[in-house]
Amino acid sequence: MNIIEVTDLQKYFSVRKHFSGRFGMVRSFFSRESTPVRAVDGISFGVQPGELVGYLGPNGAGKSTTIKMLTGLLVPSGGKVVVNGRIPHQERQQYVARIGAVFGQRTTLWWDLPVIESLELLRHIYKVPPALFRQNLAEFTEMLEMAPFLHTPVRALSLGQRMRADIAAALLHNPDLLFLDEPTIGLDVVAKERIRQFIQYINAVRGTTVLLTTHDLADVQRLCQRVMIIDRGKLLFDGRLQTLQEQFGGKRELVVDFAQDYQMVDIEGATVIEHYDSRATYQFERGAISASELIGRVSNRYRVQDLAVREPDIEATIRRIYEERLLEA
Repeated sequence: MNIIEVTDLQKYFSVRKHFSGRFGMVRSFFSRESTPVRAVDGISFGVQPGELVGYLGPNGAGKSTTIKMLTGLLVPSGGKVVVNGRIPHQERQQYVARIGAVFGQRTTLWWDLPVIESLELLRHIYKVPPALFRQNLAEFTEMLEMAPFLHTPVRALSLGQRMRADIAAALLHNPDLLFLDEPTIGLDVVAKERIRQFIQYINAVRGTTVLLTTHDLADVQRLCQRVMIIDRGKLLFDGRLQTLQEQFGGKRELVVDFAQDYQMVDIEGATVIEHYDSRATYQFERGAISASELIGRVSNRYRVQDLAVREPDIEATIRRIYEERLLEA
């Protein structure tokens, strides 16, 4: 049974019409005329308990609007949302007791209070038993390395520290489901890696279902086996990350270290894009020739010391999908 069930979900916003003025198109604040903008346009999907799903799309695609409807912050214009057996915007008080949410640009902590006091307040709000609170606090403090700033006011924290504290706060009450909206935005490499490891842990060890939106595709490669891609409010792809790369990844590369230097290393079915000393890099079309077949051709013609097949990274794949509108086609 799905923990998230979304059917024909829609969200429209009314935007005042623009008129032509002296300085170009200007929004009128005096006119009552408006046009509906479809932020989310009839998407459907399900998420099973224990999944860690990446929800991807460019700016303005409808990702954050979807998350806000799933968390009960926005009321859908149409369609149906059932999360953890409840309708989020109708049963909000009971619903939020079993979910956690982190929005990268906003904090749920009290700005002028030390982190530990914010966590204590949340313990009372969520009615977390004292023993469970102490256990989770100790575990999260160690894994997220929060000890140095537990007694620091939230306003004095760095972005990376605040994000770690926010994630800990969202999980104090052991929610079944965690929504993460851009959790690594603006963080340095070390902070990103620490948060990724923690997300991986709570999903794999605690079984927490995670829905992750991000622009950092390294998050997706590291954490997600399944991805959904949304653009202009429509769901364009829902499947395994591996399937996405196989279908839309484009060209692959074969890097070969020869046992000796060769002046010419051309092979039928592939293009040499780099050749330096005893190393050559071939590029070949996915589907036109298999990697094993190309390796066989190279090995039959030349003495090979080592070789490796390189897949295009997920960032290049996603960029190609958006630029060439492959999924819409």
